[in-house]
Amino acid sequence: MAWPNIFQRGTLFSRFSHHHVVVFLLTFFSYSLLHASRKTFSNVKVSISKQWTPSAFNKSIRLPVEIWSSNHLFPSAEEATLFLGTLDTIFLFSYAVGLFISGIVGDRLNLRWVLSFGMCSSALVVFVFGPVTEWLHFYNKGLYCCLWIGNGLLQSTGWPCVVAVMGNWFGKAGRGVVFGLWSACASVGNILGACLASSVLQYGYEYAFLVTAAVQFAGGIIIFFGLLVSPEEIGIPGIEAEENFEEDSHRPLINDAENEDEYEPNYSIQEGSTITQVKAISFYQACCLPGVIPYSLAYACLKLVNYSFFFWLPFYLSNNFGWKEAEADKLSIWYDVGGIIGGTLQGFVSDVLQKRAPVLALSLLLAVGSLVGYSRSPNDKSINALLMAVTGFFIGGPSNMISSAISADLGHQELIQGSSEALATVTGIVDGTGSIGAAVGQYLVSLIQDNLGWMWVFYFFILMVQARPSSLVRGAWSSLELPQGCVLCCHKGRFSCLTAF
Repeated sequence: MAWPNIFQRGTLFSRFSHHHVVVFLLTFFSYSLLHASRKTFSNVKVSISKQWTPSAFNKSIRLPVEIWSSNHLFPSAEEATLFLGTLDTIFLFSYAVGLFISGIVGDRLNLRWVLSFGMCSSALVVFVFGPVTEWLHFYNKGLYCCLWIGNGLLQSTGWPCVVAVMGNWFGKAGRGVVFGLWSACASVGNILGACLASSVLQYGYEYAFLVTAAVQFAGGIIIFFGLLVSPEEIGIPGIEAEENFEEDSHRPLINDAENEDEYEPNYSIQEGSTITQVKAISFYQACCLPGVIPYSLAYACLKLVNYSFFFWLPFYLSNNFGWKEAEADKLSIWYDVGGIIGGTLQGFVSDVLQKRAPVLALSLLLAVGSLVGYSRSPNDKSINALLMAVTGFFIGGPSNMISSAISADLGHQELIQGSSEALATVTGIVDGTGSIGAAVGQYLVSLIQDNLGWMWVFYFFILMVQARPSSLVRGAWSSLELPQGCVLCCHKGRFSCLTAF
């Protein structure tokens, strides 16, 4: 196996200017802040549950019993917990719908505007959900549901936009390791959210929302004034122009064409028309791209498991082992640490192999053992953290790869070369489908846990990790390998091979 030239003599990083570094950091921390606000909600579930029942008191407000009893939402903590799970499902469904819309909008409007608007608006919604309703002692289930629907729609602007911007700046050379490292933004956001929440939770859960909302709003302002959407904005050649001079071994990992002269991408929207280039493809055309649907379905199963850990891990640790909520919040960080290492290392290996699917299939196979081991973790924080990190490595790693590097591969296939505004739409489809699976999963997790217990929840995770994603990834692997010299054309929304040499 030949070592890819891009990793020799430091050529990968020598290609990058300070603009690449700035774009990397801005997109990284913008999505980290969005994830931090989501993580805050999962980290304060126990406090919210107690606050919404008549037996609890908010330490920062110190309401008299008679006033508090007239304002409580639920008669028991169990019903409050069930409603919190409902809010998770509502958020994920609205987030999934928003991703499909945001991808299309991002390909047609300025990505910087869309991202900044989403960050600032979402911060305002979180501020109303937490501090405002608590300070006004206004507790209403309908209001909470409406706010969380709006939060899901607004937060959905984040991922398609940041992946599209990264795809505009970073080409196929070394994409696995670059995007593997960059995709740690979600895990870093989880860690940041957990640290912020645990640091102010003693003053009341509303202050956890206040801090993350303020930081996120400030980040949205910085994005609006500081983010460069593409190299063309400052006169630097785009990645497509650079990639025309790359060697065949540097082609996207989802294409096997070997001769630049033989491969002539042809994107046509009308029968019999000459070659035309469009700035944005339709939603249906994006779904017809090779590999988009298989990887989207695989990601739906995988994100179900990943987000179940995201939403329920602190709650599981606190209730199953009796650990304090702040301690459970800090311990849950190790799952994200494993995901960061897994995404980066697996992305690097996929660049070396020049194949993504074998790395994903192996990781998902090993994830079964990690889930079995973690489900039997003893009541020991050190052992639990170690098993948690291993589980994050084998589940969070593939999740990060599909949502970032593979989405970029799918959105930059040669058959749509010249249509740079396809990447946000493709990313929205992949992540939107994944979020639908995650939304269904949150309801199923609460239902299974309530009736059968946590052990059956882990059995369900094993089924999702192994039964569908591995087979779908294998199918996507084969479907993405095109015949040598294949020239493709899009006719009436469907891509087909016109010539095989």
